[in-house]
Amino acid sequence: MPLTSQHVTGFAIGIGVAAVGFYVYKQNEHAVDDWLRQRGIELPSPSARDYGTLSLEELVLEKERLEDMIAERELAAQETGSQPSPESAMPSEG
Repeated sequence: MPLTSQHVTGFAIGIGVAAVGFYVYKQNEHAVDDWLRQRGIELPSPSARDYGTLSLEELVLEKERLEDMIAERELAAQETGSQPSPESAMPSEG
């Protein structure tokens, strides 16, 4: 069976529909996840990670992601004029 323009068109439409579906899901992720949980489908929480099972490479990537988030928030705080000091966020040991 030769590959025709109808195959290519169908494939392109399928990719487009999948992309739109994923976009809509991501825009409503919490609502969709809550709806699925109400129907008994348990989904893993994105923040619930077992760091003990991650490889060293995955841990380093997670560390870098967190450091990037910290830097972005510090930059945003500096731009708004409210610069939190790292010492104020640390609990006192006394």
